[in-house]
Amino acid sequence: MFRFDHHTIAAQTLFFKDDGATPNSRYPVLLYRLGAVAALELACAFEALFAAHQWTPLWRDGIFDYHHFHPNAHEALGVVSGHARVILGGPTGQTLNLEAGDVVVLPAGTGHCCIASSDDFLVVGAYPQGQEAYDTQRPDPSLHHQALGRIAAVPDPALDPVTGKAMTQWQHGKSHGH
Repeated sequence: MFRFDHHTIAAQTLFFKDDGATPNSRYPVLLYRLGAVAALELACAFEALFAAHQWTPLWRDGIFDYHHFHPNAHEALGVVSGHARVILGGPTGQTLNLEAGDVVVLPAGTGHCCIASSDDFLVVGAYPQGQEAYDTQRPDPSLHHQALGRIAAVPDPALDPVTGKAMTQWQHGKSHGH
């Protein structure tokens, strides 16, 4: 089975502000660029990696083509094959190109939307243990305050889904304004 070199993995951090409809998070999105290998092998590798670090892999599919977020769960997305352009942070957020081998770790409330993808685009989705019953919510100013309360109640994951180390990037107090 393919193995990731945990000692050389570093995450890029991306911050997104609350826009009044998409709450986003005080925690950064973590973007890992791990590189590509054969798709089936990578899908199994991501599932094993996430599970070993207390994140439950729940599905293999694409990313919804509408803006949404999860107010009650953090989410890890491991790109297995293909490539896509996604917007993170809501409609006024940042567009990223994702490709096989990339992992995006989204704190609860972070908006995301796939705007274009190759036919073979495939993602493994995983959630911290205890957060498997995630809700999907579209940005809506009338539900915004309620979403903020739900997001604040989401417990921090014990481990980073990629490195298996403590989630130091998400420690309380290490925020970037909200």
